Amino acid sequence: MPEFDRKVLEVLREPLEGGEIVIARANGRVRFPARFQLVAAMNPCPCGYLGDPSGRCRCSPEQIQRYRAKLSGPLLDRIDLHLTVSRESTSLAPSGPTTSSAELATQVAAARQRQLTRQGCANAFLTLKKMHQYCALSPEDQAWLEKAGERLNLSLRALHRILKVARTLADLQQADSIARPHLAEALQYRAGH
Repeated sequence: MPEFDRKVLEVLREPLEGGEIVIARANGRVRFPARFQLVAAMNPCPCGYLGDPSGRCRCSPEQIQRYRAKLSGPLLDRIDLHLTVSRESTSLAPSGPTTSSAELATQVAAARQRQLTRQGCANAFLTLKKMHQYCALSPEDQAWLEKAGERLNLSLRALHRILKVARTLADLQQADSIARPHLAEALQYRAGH
């Protein structure tokens, strides 16, 4: 992502939030639907080797900061999951038991059906009112999440997205309500950026 000009990246904010693009010309305005799933990647630094055990990274802190600054806080707030992926092993030996794609697809389909049955839409599209209804937390868990949000300096928008991700994690486990482990896992997906 940081290879794109910051102005180009900032244009993504509105369609990510509202699901539409508005084109304004002298003759008027036209709205186009723009619901999409953004999957993006970036290196940890300009050379790509920051944190690599080989010690190959020679980027200065200023270069790293300039590289990462191309992604604004408001844009990052609109991206639900932030994952850090470590360098892949070069070992050709199998790494252990894995879940097949077919099994994962079945789990995802069941979670999606659970969402559609419960609220008529996927968790990602919950309105604020429906989010409060279907992502309700116990008072202790709400206080815990609010404190974590303050500690990590997260915006209210980021906390809302964390709630929706936690609801999805609960759905994947066929849980009726969001529990602390769901919140903790969803928070981990935000704390990495």
